[in-house]
Amino acid sequence: MKVFLYDLDKCNGCHNCQIACKDEHVGNDWSPYALPQPDTGQFWCKVDEEVCGSVPHVRVNYLPHQCNHCDDAPCIAVAPEAVHKRDDGLVLIDPDAAKDLRSLVDSCPYGAIFWNEELGLPQKCTGCAHLLDDGWAEPRCVDACCTGALRFGEEEDFAEELARAEVLLPQAGTRPRVHYLNKPKRFIAITMVDVEGDEVVEGAAVTLQRAEGAETVSVLATDEFGDAWFENLAPDCYRLRVQKEGYLDLACSFDVTEKDQAVAEMRFYRVPIAI
Repeated sequence: MKVFLYDLDKCNGCHNCQIACKDEHVGNDWSPYALPQPDTGQFWCKVDEEVCGSVPHVRVNYLPHQCNHCDDAPCIAVAPEAVHKRDDGLVLIDPDAAKDLRSLVDSCPYGAIFWNEELGLPQKCTGCAHLLDDGWAEPRCVDACCTGALRFGEEEDFAEELARAEVLLPQAGTRPRVHYLNKPKRFIAITMVDVEGDEVVEGAAVTLQRAEGAETVSVLATDEFGDAWFENLAPDCYRLRVQKEGYLDLACSFDVTEKDQAVAEMRFYRVPIAI
């Protein structure tokens, strides 16, 4: 059975996949696979951009979304007469049988099913099944990917990579057929500044621990720019401790359960000289 595999380290946010999907489906009637996609309001393939952190510690992440063609698809459970799973793993909505079935939109935990108001029916990514059945090896979105970030093929051919990949919303239990490699994790980034010397602090020891249990996660030294980056962190609360001879120890807390944290200027004070 087929799977989609995104390598997010290779995605540069070009949106070629998103544009190719629009080009293939807007204004084109591919019955019985799908009726035309509207010009606006629907993205059967969509690349979301997320700007993380703050200047000067910034990362830009790209996350493509589409129908996950789930093995335990909630849309099929809601309307088995209108939605079916092909032998190759693709899930299709029958545009005739799905007429007026607005409940299908709410059935998808990924928000991948859209309501076409003009046609009065739910629509989504078809995996370009019409092209595959016409001899194409891959859907338009995959064909348009210029970096090799998006691939499509037999599950067994990707077995090694799938063992390291993740899916979206695993808690939904839908067993998706869209997988992601190198999905970004949280980060904490700081720049240590000597307030009195008006310069960055190089070579300070920065220890990161989990807030609960005080487990040490990593120990770094600030670089020539006074920076320390802790990357690939699990969403959690952390404690950070900074030490360097001649300076007062500094401790602070960070919560990255919802978003990354960055401090452009963390003030480090020298040990007072006794008079």
